[in-house]
Amino acid sequence: MNQEIPARIADLRNSMRNAGVNAVIFPQTDPHQGEYIADHWQVRRWFSGFTGSAGALVVTVDKAFVWADSRYWLQAAAQLEGTGIGVMEEGKPDVPSIENWLCSELGKGDTVGIDGMVFSVCATEELDSQLSSKGISLNTNFNPTESLWKDRPDIPLDKIFIHEEKYAGESCSSKIKKILADANTQGADSAFISDLAEVAWTLNIRCRDVESNPVATAFLYLSPSHSTLFIEPQKLSDEVVAYLASNSVATAPYSDVKSFLSALPYNEKILINTVQTAGAIADAMGNRIVRGSSPVAMLKGCKNEIQIQGVRNAMERDGVALVKSFMEIEKAISEGTSISETDIADILTKHRSAQPLYFDQSFDTIAGFGPHGAIVHYSATPETSVNITADNLLLIDSGANYLDGTTDITRTITLGKTTPQQRKDFTLVMKGHIALAEAIFPEGTRGAQLDVLARINLWKEGLSYLHGTGHGVGHFLNVHEGPQSIRLNENPTPLKPGMITSDEPGVYRAGEYGIRCENLILTVPAMHTEFGQFYKFEVLTLFPFDLNLFDTSIMSDSEISWVNNYHETVRNRLLPLLSDSEQKWLREKTEPLTR
Repeated sequence: MNQEIPARIADLRNSMRNAGVNAVIFPQTDPHQGEYIADHWQVRRWFSGFTGSAGALVVTVDKAFVWADSRYWLQAAAQLEGTGIGVMEEGKPDVPSIENWLCSELGKGDTVGIDGMVFSVCATEELDSQLSSKGISLNTNFNPTESLWKDRPDIPLDKIFIHEEKYAGESCSSKIKKILADANTQGADSAFISDLAEVAWTLNIRCRDVESNPVATAFLYLSPSHSTLFIEPQKLSDEVVAYLASNSVATAPYSDVKSFLSALPYNEKILINTVQTAGAIADAMGNRIVRGSSPVAMLKGCKNEIQIQGVRNAMERDGVALVKSFMEIEKAISEGTSISETDIADILTKHRSAQPLYFDQSFDTIAGFGPHGAIVHYSATPETSVNITADNLLLIDSGANYLDGTTDITRTITLGKTTPQQRKDFTLVMKGHIALAEAIFPEGTRGAQLDVLARINLWKEGLSYLHGTGHGVGHFLNVHEGPQSIRLNENPTPLKPGMITSDEPGVYRAGEYGIRCENLILTVPAMHTEFGQFYKFEVLTLFPFDLNLFDTSIMSDSEISWVNNYHETVRNRLLPLLSDSEQKWLREKTEPLTR
């Protein structure tokens, strides 16, 4: 536990009293409403010590809680122990929402403070509506962070670079034209983009501002007459400025964005996505805003042929790196060499970084041995890392960003003996994984309509998992992206050709082990009949599943054939790229599965 946390909360409460604020909310996001954020905006983490990638901190004059979803219940409890901050296990039936909790804790005339730059338009309006119904005021200009966080990191100043069209598959000017055309159909003259990945995709630029996400901290205003990128000037090279100018995009300081927007012609109509745009930004636009959907989301989500081929190529190189990595892990265990969870990440990075076009990992590696594998988003630290042995399961979830594609793969392996329960659990997870991978579905199908395929075999045994089954994956961009998803929650976006989504069911037995099996899948045309267009999935990931964990007695013949066919594809694609010893290892790992 960070001994400074109680003191920070005490200082925060003093600031609250001085400002007449009775409660404050710190979300885990930034002015771009991002999931992954730069250190400058890790405000919730600084005040609480909780490091999860989601969840909000709420502090009143005498209470404090972090709202954490099921991925982080165990992690939050451990990290918040002794701080005076409790955990609200979001998603449980008896756990109130933040808004409902505040309405029950506060009274008429009280005030809730937030920083309007880190709350979206939708979130701000929803919060204000619920609070005002109880006579509670909302102060959107309460930001004590600057005065309390004395050594707060600066906004990132890394240089941006151009993502070449030979990888992106489409020019910046072509993308801008499409975006403005879409904005026009939604009744707008121009468009404002806050989302960092959408800015990067639109302009074909990349950077290192957010760990494992190759994005640049910037806002983008697009107009037929004059477009502007709002970014710290130190991040720009002469080459990049010239490139942007050639695409009719000017630059302005990052901090000028609100004054620029407020000075635009009063009759201009600016398209914004109210989920992605900060409330304080929208306030600067005033009556100019047109509420609509992001034109970028679907364009970015449906990869073009150059991007798709790039991902296929990246998967081969990633597969080679994985073979080398897993061979090294197995060798260490067999020789009795000490190897820890944190060592796993180093091994993967070593072999991936040796591959052509490697840029960075696509997220922090999750290497959970035994009970740690049951913590869905476990992140090993020097304090928590344990040594890997042969007496339990090892779950490894990792990925990389290459200039031509992004990878994300999870494998659960055994390095010794297995139990009947482990094999049954693993096979039930794989039955769901296979069912989703083999799905054929009509045009217009949404992810929520397919999600049950991955879960039904677990449900029949009284088992389940609480995370989504599939998330969209960017192209040399964020490993988590929309607009599509495969999960129980309804998402109106249909699965379309060119979308890359994960297929990752799992099961987690607290205190014992976790199992997750993940490949990336590409939506492609399957057939066209008198009933319309049908789609299916192409499996992109290239690495074997652990044959020692299958219980073929509960598998159908078609499921066994799927595993064997997949492993044959892995062999055919990877063997020519491997050394003799690596080929031998892969052949052993992909031997035909039999009853």
